[in-house]
Amino acid sequence: MSTGPAPLLFLHGSWHGSWCWSEVIARVATAGRPAVAVDMAGHGLHARRARCLSERPFDPAGLTSEVSPVADVDLDAAGALLVAQLARIGGGRPVTVVAHSMGGAVLTRAAQRAPELVGRAVYLAAFMPGSDIAGGAYHEAPENADSLIGAVIRADAAVIGAHRIDLASADAGYRRLLRDAFYTDVDRDLADAATGLLTPDAPAGIARGTTRLTADGWGSVPRTYVVCTRDRALPPALQRKFITEADAAFPENPTSVVELDAAHSPFLSMPERLADVVAGLH
Repeated sequence: MSTGPAPLLFLHGSWHGSWCWSEVIARVATAGRPAVAVDMAGHGLHARRARCLSERPFDPAGLTSEVSPVADVDLDAAGALLVAQLARIGGGRPVTVVAHSMGGAVLTRAAQRAPELVGRAVYLAAFMPGSDIAGGAYHEAPENADSLIGAVIRADAAVIGAHRIDLASADAGYRRLLRDAFYTDVDRDLADAATGLLTPDAPAGIARGTTRLTADGWGSVPRTYVVCTRDRALPPALQRKFITEADAAFPENPTSVVELDAAHSPFLSMPERLADVVAGLH
């Protein structure tokens, strides 16, 4: 068995895919650290697209009424997929996992279920929900009041089973809002390219799921939180709330904290700096 540095596994957040890590992985690989990015359940190569989002002429009513084809994807499925990915990529060795945004809730589930497969859990501007608390429940927290995410969602998740964004919108104001939420500090052309790669439906079941955390499960895994101090999707106040709650629940295993002067997507705005941070974590 290899005795080199633990592999790095990168997990994206809602609407994104493994593609978003390409610039970071290239830099991590240059530093000699094995790394791979995977798609989360219901996203990337696991995504399925609603008819109303693909067919022409466009049916605006379908945007808010057509049930998402990923409405059946929940946190159980997402966590199970990540555990399988960890087992395959690590070959039985613990893996350092870097999760972004809602990917953090999936990482938490996987680390609780199979803590022996996670050498370190790294939360990059990510949901790190407390025991038996859904990631989506934090949308109502006062610390989340400044988030722009609610303004970009175009359908009731209770109706369609997904958090749907309108990637076909010709409304300049709405497209600017998308950019401000995800990529406000990213070069405009790069931000537009990234927006074109997003998946319109993020399964609501991932955000609704809860995980009961235990001291010998998730609580035993070393964790690092990377706070993005200019984030407009997951406000810094909410990121720090996650850290405070985790440290109160598991004080014997405190969270190490790194801060980046970045908005929500440092994998695009400062990939070299982010690569330096994660490549040094074991």
